[in-house]
Amino acid sequence: MVFKATKEIYFCYGHRLLNYEGPCKHPHGHNAKADIEIEREILDSRGMVIDFGEIKDIIKKWIDDHLDHKMLLHRSDPLLPAFQAQNEPVYIFDDNPTAENVARVIYEYGRSQNLAISEVRVWETTTSYATYRGEK
Repeated sequence: MVFKATKEIYFCYGHRLLNYEGPCKHPHGHNAKADIEIEREILDSRGMVIDFGEIKDIIKKWIDDHLDHKMLLHRSDPLLPAFQAQNEPVYIFDDNPTAENVARVIYEYGRSQNLAISEVRVWETTTSYATYRGEK
């Protein structure tokens, strides 16, 4: 038996994709939603997987500080120096800043904070999302 609790966190970001031949090769933005899923086999003494406020305090704060209203760019993006020269808020990715990689960095941060995250789903639009589950 497995219990799951999921918290939705909303944020906005801009990005563009390198090595891509569609419209997303140009700078553009998204109103995103991240679903943070926590999984446990046993409920805590309160009868909870986790208090939703704990997810908010840890993950939402990090998203607000690092991703929300930031331009997400690959470290080799030729636009990066221009954004930095103008003191524009940027979050630098080692990989292309796709929804899949946004989900991965959120997952990795949550796990680094000892949250039992089983999955992060990032909704780039109301009809399209990417999921990261981590290592099995």
